[in-house]
Amino acid sequence: MNNDIQKNDTDNQEGGEPQKEEKAPSALMEKIQQLGQTNVPQLSQDSKIHCLTIIGQIEGHLALPPQNKTTKYEHIIPQLVAIEQNPKIEGVLIILNTVGGDVEAGLAISEMLATLSKPTVSIVLGGGHSIGVPIAVSCDYSFIAETATMTIHPIRLTGLVIGVPATFEYLDKMQERVVNFVTKHSKITEETFKDLMFAKGNLTRDIGTNVIGADAVKSGLIDDVGGLGQAMKKLNEMIDLQKEKNEGLIQ
Repeated sequence: MNNDIQKNDTDNQEGGEPQKEEKAPSALMEKIQQLGQTNVPQLSQDSKIHCLTIIGQIEGHLALPPQNKTTKYEHIIPQLVAIEQNPKIEGVLIILNTVGGDVEAGLAISEMLATLSKPTVSIVLGGGHSIGVPIAVSCDYSFIAETATMTIHPIRLTGLVIGVPATFEYLDKMQERVVNFVTKHSKITEETFKDLMFAKGNLTRDIGTNVIGADAVKSGLIDDVGGLGQAMKKLNEMIDLQKEKNEGLIQ
């Protein structure tokens, strides 16, 4: 009898039902986990505008902690290359809500946006601070929400810094790159931009200026105050204008 019991146990182990493998979460569950809802409005397949969001902290050569909300420049740059190559995309809308981040990564994104052959419009929502300023002005036309802010301050370094004159010269040259780019791609003068950058007392225990909505437009940093509707309207106008120019060249 013991032999029969052992045989039955062996049959259950060898010939019984296989152990259930853990199933991957379904697409529906992934949507609920990531977005909090089951259905998300999608862009039409015929849409001629691509929306690119730059949020959180711009991550450059060093990986930030996992709890940080980041925009990785190695993700943005291939998208911009694909946008330039895709004939179906006729315009790009950049939505900014960033605290800044890596200077070289931010300038790399800015230069690529500035050299796109397709019309580009940016909107600063919430904040477009620090290195987010060059990204905002790199587009053909820029908007800022009434309640949005932009912090302009000198370049800072974190971590160990070698206290030699060469280090400060390097910082000064990097800062000049930012100043030159912003003044080239906006209506603000170099003198005004530097005054905002080095202002004392505007930021608590720090140097710099926090400009809000209409103030950014008055200084010449941003083109206009507006939101999504105004930005989409402007972008469509620019797309139509470029089409007319191209048709004129072909004729």
